[in-house]
Amino acid sequence: MSEDIEKVELRRLNIDDYQELRTTEEEAYRNWEGPAWDEQNIRTLLDIFPEGQLAVLVNDKVVGCALSLIVNYERFGDEHTYNEITGNMTFSTHNPRGDILYGIDVFIRPEYRGLRLGRRLYDARKELCEHLNLKGIVFGGRIPHYHKVSDELNPKEYIQKVKFKELYDPTLTFQLANDFHVKKVLRGYLPDDYESQEFAVLMGWDNIYFSKRGKQISQTKSIVRLGLVQWQMRHYPTVDDVFEQVEFFVDAVSAYQSDFILFPEFFNAPMMARYNQMSEPEAIRQLAQYTEECRERFVQLAISYNVNIITGSMPLIRDDKLYNVGHVCRRNGTYETYEKIHVTPDEVKSWGLSGSDKLKVIETDCGKVGVLICYDVEFPELSRLLAEQDMKILFVPFLTDTQNGYSRVRYCARSRAIENECFVAMAGSVGNLPKVSNMNIQYAQSAVFTPCDFAFPTNGIKTEATPNTEMILVADVDLDLLSELHAYGSVRNLRDRRTDVFDLRLKSGLIE
Repeated sequence: MSEDIEKVELRRLNIDDYQELRTTEEEAYRNWEGPAWDEQNIRTLLDIFPEGQLAVLVNDKVVGCALSLIVNYERFGDEHTYNEITGNMTFSTHNPRGDILYGIDVFIRPEYRGLRLGRRLYDARKELCEHLNLKGIVFGGRIPHYHKVSDELNPKEYIQKVKFKELYDPTLTFQLANDFHVKKVLRGYLPDDYESQEFAVLMGWDNIYFSKRGKQISQTKSIVRLGLVQWQMRHYPTVDDVFEQVEFFVDAVSAYQSDFILFPEFFNAPMMARYNQMSEPEAIRQLAQYTEECRERFVQLAISYNVNIITGSMPLIRDDKLYNVGHVCRRNGTYETYEKIHVTPDEVKSWGLSGSDKLKVIETDCGKVGVLICYDVEFPELSRLLAEQDMKILFVPFLTDTQNGYSRVRYCARSRAIENECFVAMAGSVGNLPKVSNMNIQYAQSAVFTPCDFAFPTNGIKTEATPNTEMILVADVDLDLLSELHAYGSVRNLRDRRTDVFDLRLKSGLIE
């Protein structure tokens, strides 16, 4: 192409563009003798659905266009022909109250291909689909290079080879690269299409922002504010003393209108000082008698301060066994319990702690969340099971005494954010407890981690606290960015899993 490009414009098509459109169409389909767009076709489309007819111009000349309708897709289903979906080119099938944006043509003049003008048209269609709150985009795509290998390959085999870059098809390759997925193969879609051997590939794109009409608008928030408490271990003789400090932090985080507040693992351990004359297993079992009262206090604070509270963790005796549990106390007054599954060798040796077999995804007014207590985050299977249930935020209350122990939790938590395409918030304790056995010193640097892609911090760290200093950390996370990442990320760790090669499932316990 010898022409110097001074301006590229994408806009709605208008009837004055018709002659240039017709020339562009003739050039684009020079090897196909199918029906051409006449002026009346274009007038009809512009009358019934002007915003769906798009033109791309180079130096004020139309060099490509995209034409579309809105249809009630249930009326046609996945088995249909081009004539059926267009009403034999009368476009009587267009329904402004339909649910699918149906693409009826896209073409670019050959000399302007390679400038990503087709991508601009497809992206504009996607934006229109989102703006109109339609379920998605569907169209029948040609496979113009199929006739070259039709004696050797059936359409399914051809599609697979194009998908894996073993063959190139100028239409299908481009559509797959623009996030459209294959729904099925259609026969007889365009009877005059010799190049495609009268086959077409029904392609789809799902609008992840679609919300059903007629239903109450979702109250799930997009921007969620997290508050993390880096808790100072100090002398708290009674439950009242502990909750005087707890309420201080809840009040402070609530003042920033946070949606969640996260406390660390075993935040109430200072109360074991009064039982220090007992053995370590006996002392922690004495602490367990306060867990139910602590939960009820947290529930009341969640209601009073209008914030969802992740209570860190506390000991619990059930069936004569000692477990490490916590609660998500919702601001509507309900709560859910989560439990530590993996216990460290020291927790078994010093306290006789038992591991649970219960794993939960927890519904909140800000979407689905999961909680893994400290050591659990070092086992990637757990967070993957939660992610498969659409978890958006993973909370990690932890307790570590040394920097190497902290580093294990931190770097595993960062990995969980990347591989599960979610946010991870971790909060721990600092300071020391000289009068509590097995709780000598604590080291922590609380943080919020993100996936690593263009919409997120390059190092995957949203924010982090000052190490070993009592403080709160407040950060906003955008759940819509996760939805975009799932669909358009540079890599897609959830979508690209080879489930044909490996599988992961929970043998016992619960997933909700």
